[in-house]
Amino acid sequence: MTETTKSGDKLSVTPTKTLTLKRSGVEQGVVRQSFSHGRSKAVVVEKVKRRIGPAEAKTEPTTAPAAGAGAAQKRTAATPATAKAPSTTAPTAAAPASPKSGVVLRTLTEEERSARAQALAGAQLREHEERERAEAEAAARRSREEVERAERAASETRKLNEENRRKHDEETKRKADEVAKKRFGADTGPTAAKPGARPALEADEDEAPRASRRGGVAARPAATPKPPRAGGAEKRRGRLTVVTALAADEVRERSVASFRRRVQRITGHRDSEPKEKIAREVTIPETITIQELANRMAERSVDVVRILMQQGHMAKITDTIDADTAQLLAEELGHTVRRVAESDVEEGMFDAPDDPANLQPRAPVVTIMGHVDHGKTSLLDAIRSTEVAAGEAGGITQHIGAYQVTSPSGGRITFIDTPGHAAFTAMRARGAKITDIVVLVVAADDGVMPQTVEAIQHAKAAKVPIIVAINKIDKPDAKPERVRTELLQHEIQVETLGGDVLEVEVSAKEKTNLDKLLDVIALQAEVLELKANPNRPAEGTVIEARLDRGRGPVATVLVQRGTLKPGDIVVAGAEWGRVRALVSDTGHAVVAAGPSMPVEVLGFNGTPEASDRLAVVETEARAREITDYRARQKREKIAARQTGMRGSLEQMMNQLKTAGRKEFPLVIKGDVQGSIEAIIGALEKLSTNEVAARVIFSGVGGITESDVTLAEASGAAVIGFNVRAHKEAREAAEQAGIEIRYYDIIYALVDDVKKAMSGLLAPTMRETMLGNAQIIEIFKVSKVGNVAGCRVTDGTVERGANVRLIRDSVVVHQGKLSQLKRFKDDAREVVAGQECGMAFENYQDMKAGDIIECYRVETVQRTL
Repeated sequence: MTETTKSGDKLSVTPTKTLTLKRSGVEQGVVRQSFSHGRSKAVVVEKVKRRIGPAEAKTEPTTAPAAGAGAAQKRTAATPATAKAPSTTAPTAAAPASPKSGVVLRTLTEEERSARAQALAGAQLREHEERERAEAEAAARRSREEVERAERAASETRKLNEENRRKHDEETKRKADEVAKKRFGADTGPTAAKPGARPALEADEDEAPRASRRGGVAARPAATPKPPRAGGAEKRRGRLTVVTALAADEVRERSVASFRRRVQRITGHRDSEPKEKIAREVTIPETITIQELANRMAERSVDVVRILMQQGHMAKITDTIDADTAQLLAEELGHTVRRVAESDVEEGMFDAPDDPANLQPRAPVVTIMGHVDHGKTSLLDAIRSTEVAAGEAGGITQHIGAYQVTSPSGGRITFIDTPGHAAFTAMRARGAKITDIVVLVVAADDGVMPQTVEAIQHAKAAKVPIIVAINKIDKPDAKPERVRTELLQHEIQVETLGGDVLEVEVSAKEKTNLDKLLDVIALQAEVLELKANPNRPAEGTVIEARLDRGRGPVATVLVQRGTLKPGDIVVAGAEWGRVRALVSDTGHAVVAAGPSMPVEVLGFNGTPEASDRLAVVETEARAREITDYRARQKREKIAARQTGMRGSLEQMMNQLKTAGRKEFPLVIKGDVQGSIEAIIGALEKLSTNEVAARVIFSGVGGITESDVTLAEASGAAVIGFNVRAHKEAREAAEQAGIEIRYYDIIYALVDDVKKAMSGLLAPTMRETMLGNAQIIEIFKVSKVGNVAGCRVTDGTVERGANVRLIRDSVVVHQGKLSQLKRFKDDAREVVAGQECGMAFENYQDMKAGDIIECYRVETVQRTL
């Protein structure tokens, strides 16, 4: 480089040395490296000191408080310019001039400053995290050391206690041995003092030389003598010889083991301390084996069998005894007994008392009952604004339904719709049992009918209040007063006539007074003060059950207590399951069903029966235990009914009456359990002493191939009510030649079965009187025999007809008329007032004056 100077008007350029930027705080050194073949190289090594920026200078004392004060002062003194950077100009503060070269360094930019500040903050954060991590590790280490210290202390304590116990046991044993020795010494003292006492044994010194002289065998080296035992004299184990006996210095003593054997011989091996008798509480079921009973009492089986033999009963340990005998045996042996029955698995499922403080108001359950075609379903449709009645087969209700509506006052009311036909008596009875209020629907133009009377009886049996709804008042021939008067014959006195039974005149078609009916129901429910506890496991009743092809077994359940939720384990009759979903009457899924709410429950393993009580249990094991017990009871009842077990005298007489009865086997499949129940009940009413309908199998769901196979094996007819057969079942039925009949109205089904059962009845023989004739004279004809000459007194006489020969008002012969002649010609019939000749089949003993009755026998088919 060159340096330019100005002197006057001339510029002069003087050459200078090369300019360099000397780095402050750099220490240099030269290191010589040696290589092979004598080569070497000098390398300059620089040691650069760390620069301290302004921000780091400010935060240095706070970020490292653990550093010494001298180091902090040294760093502060080393950077006086950076400490005052905020008050000075940028070129001076950020880039001090080199003292030697006088060249100004480059100023730091804002990006560099921010980058350095961020790097500094990150370093501080990492330092803080490391410090916290170190403190946490130190705390964990201290706690671990405390735990180990406590464990070591506990271990030392246990070792000390064990050592003390061992010392105590040794001391106790030593004292016992001393007492035994003293006792033995007292017993044997006089014996040892006798002249003939046996001397003590001594070591046999000649034993080793004697052993060395046997057959040239080398003698064994003498064993090192064991140190004497502490606490007593050493036990001598050498053989007793004359030398050892004469050389003995002390009396020979008996060992402790010998003394114990002597005591056992004297006492007869009895235990020194008899065991205490332990009385146990023994659980005894209805039947139990002797071995199991002995195990539960912790007694020997032979002792139990011995007691039975003393009572005169010979038995083995594998024999089964009843609960009474087991109780006598247990009490004989000093134990207490707790009797249990197989039915105890159902205890605590239902009717657990609730705390009155937990009871809350619930919606009333109202059952609509009445005669067929009196408008029950139409009335409910008008309340719910639906059209259920229009979709019923034949316009009649054949299923029980449950719905929930909102009254004008805002409360909720649960309605149960029941069929009105006579075949659905069980459904009506089921609805009356689970209801709070019965609405008796009576048509104003029809009055009280048989099913109306039956509904009244069901309501009285259930002891529930009745509200009379006089329907169809919009008809011209409606007579509400007639209904009120007829109800008096059945002890139903309405308020209009001075009674306490509420009545409302309504019209389902015109929707008249429906609000008034709902208000009356709400008023009656308020009087009843209906309450339930929703915060408990659910209990309810299965109103209806069916098998859905897509959803499986579906049960319509009315929750009566508690709250039913998805995931609950429920038991209903002989079926159980885990609730998969709850569906309301409107078809929407619900998350919970409280008291008085009807829901469809999905998740059962099988289809429960209608009227089964439902309960929530804790575990699947308890659910299986309950259902197994109920299924076993059900099988036993069916087996007892099929095998015809002898019962009372009346049952035996009934069996004798129906001994030769013909049976009409049936396989019935229906859509819901209630319909099958109604069909079976209606068919049972058709049974007589001569013919009966026998339902081999009934179930819910479509007709399957197994149903057809069962029908083929038993020769039964297959009936489907509101269901259809599967494709495989139809093909199997066609191959087997079995007819499958489908019905959607119960009365059509009953009528067809009734006709089929009538065909099994034996026909009736009916006589039709044709006429009478009197024998006037007997003629003998060769190759024919006797021929009676008769005069027909009344009616007609036909050839081939049945005849009776009456003599002196006594029937002496019954047979057929083989020949009938008018003069010498064969006649088909002879009328009254004419004479004819008659000959009987296989009978010749006719006399003059006998009366002949001629009649025709007709076969008449019987009907049920």
